[in-house]
Amino acid sequence: MSDTKSGLVEMSWDPITRIIGSLGIHTKIDFANRQVAECRSTSSIFRGYSVFMKGKDPRDAHFITSRICGICGDNHATCSIYAQNMAYRCKPPHLAEWIINLAEAAEYMFDHNLFQDNLVGVDFCEQMVKETNPAVLARAEATAAPHASLHGYRTIADIMRSLNPFTGALYREALVMSRLTREMYSLMGGRHVHPSTLYPGGVGTVPTVQLFNEYLSRLMKYVDFMKRVVPLHDDLFDFFYEALPGYEAVGRRRVLLACWGSFQNPDACDFRYETMSAWGREMYITPGVVVDGELVTTDLVEINLGLRIFLGSSFYDDWEHAETFVAKDPLGNPIDQRHPWNQTTVPRPQKRDLTSPDGKYTWVMSPRWYHRASGANLALDSGGGALARLWVTALAGVVDFQHIRATGRSVKIELPRSASGPAMELEWKIPAWSNTLERNRARSYFQAYAAAAALHFVEQGLREVHAGRTSTWTKFEVPDEAIGCGFHEAVRGMLSHHFVIREGKIANYHPYPPTCWNASPRDSFGVPGPYEDAVQNTPLFEENGPDRFKGIDIMRTVRSFDPCLPCGVHMYFGPGKELLVRHSPTFGAGLGGGG
Repeated sequence: MSDTKSGLVEMSWDPITRIIGSLGIHTKIDFANRQVAECRSTSSIFRGYSVFMKGKDPRDAHFITSRICGICGDNHATCSIYAQNMAYRCKPPHLAEWIINLAEAAEYMFDHNLFQDNLVGVDFCEQMVKETNPAVLARAEATAAPHASLHGYRTIADIMRSLNPFTGALYREALVMSRLTREMYSLMGGRHVHPSTLYPGGVGTVPTVQLFNEYLSRLMKYVDFMKRVVPLHDDLFDFFYEALPGYEAVGRRRVLLACWGSFQNPDACDFRYETMSAWGREMYITPGVVVDGELVTTDLVEINLGLRIFLGSSFYDDWEHAETFVAKDPLGNPIDQRHPWNQTTVPRPQKRDLTSPDGKYTWVMSPRWYHRASGANLALDSGGGALARLWVTALAGVVDFQHIRATGRSVKIELPRSASGPAMELEWKIPAWSNTLERNRARSYFQAYAAAAALHFVEQGLREVHAGRTSTWTKFEVPDEAIGCGFHEAVRGMLSHHFVIREGKIANYHPYPPTCWNASPRDSFGVPGPYEDAVQNTPLFEENGPDRFKGIDIMRTVRSFDPCLPCGVHMYFGPGKELLVRHSPTFGAGLGGGG
């Protein structure tokens, strides 16, 4: 539907394909100026975990919350046991932490690989570029790939062909790697993605030399894969900057990045809130918040105290005058009523309103972080997970172990020599922008980071086994009254679990995964969420006009965040008038009408 007064065209994609869940993007597009004028992000699913967790035995929390997601369920389980360890005052044995780190490293490798080359990679494949930017494909055919000697593809167009669904060589190889990394996770966690050997206090995994060697044999195949894939993606993304001048503005937003840290250091971590500032900084991925390029904190206590949950444009009742579960943290700091510890979830279903200034249009609330220096509640994003992790870790300059070193402006990653080839050093450098292409580029580099970290964790685990320190669990008692919080990195970004125990049962429980932040709507102050902000005002480089418009630049932007919210896309003009139906969970499976 065209708005004759403004000259804008309303276009919606709901739900978005090649992601997890039911995300909708609703836009107003200025085709005259080739720009998105306005954007709303919606989700049509209410899950209710924060409601039905109440009254449960806290020891079941990780088994239940892993079912939040069928892709990153183990991230939730891990975060939940971190929160439980805090509540139970329980420190697992070193070997248990190395095993958990190995499991989570495998998850990062699995999920990033699958998304990068089987889902988001399709946005850059030959078939897609041919339909949306044929002039770019023609240029790609004539452009030599700078790192062809490393990855084996002579031209940029050859790289694009390798990403074609079902037929592309890289597309198919990535599927093999996904199977390999799932096996790696299952060796350590028992099952993927809902681990069966992960518990508060440690793990039930039986540690043997054979266990670690089976993991390592698969890991080295992935290391060799990374030596080809990272240079390949550098070639592909650099080409888009060159072929489409100004493409850095696509999906660009203010640098407001958050990482809650990952990979515990068992020498430092005791899971006590009172020492969280110290052991948080010892993680092998540094926690922190970056505002306008400046690292404003790496303190998990400060990060925790700044959490705020606003209703914004979501379908819930307010809890401003509801019960306060936690008035002060264990250090005596006051806890805001809008903190997850004090949140009371009261769903209020209603008709979606995308037009009114104060209209409600989504089941996602608006998490924000209170920035004391400015007094603003910031709409932080995860940069799809990898971008924030690398950016924070690089600026902090703390991480320095075996194969990985943060320099203050970059992260250096060493991939060792193997039977298939020589050693390789990769260096991820802090980019000039937080945009679509850099979120995607970071994902490739972080796959290498996770692989390099896993090499270290294997070595440490084997050291424990060879020394005879094979205990993997610490006994604990569930207290009658307690609070706990877990901070972790899901594949696509910052993840926290906050809960309260009363009379030995869960009185309040609130998980906040990264998509709650990234997909958040306009908040109570009118500030758009990260998806909305990144899409709004983004320029459009697609060569198609309104009648054949696919919105590839918009889709690339949304998928660059790795949304976790896969069936079909209904694209329409205006309310109820369906223009086109496209069933494309994977592009290329057939482009006829679908359901």
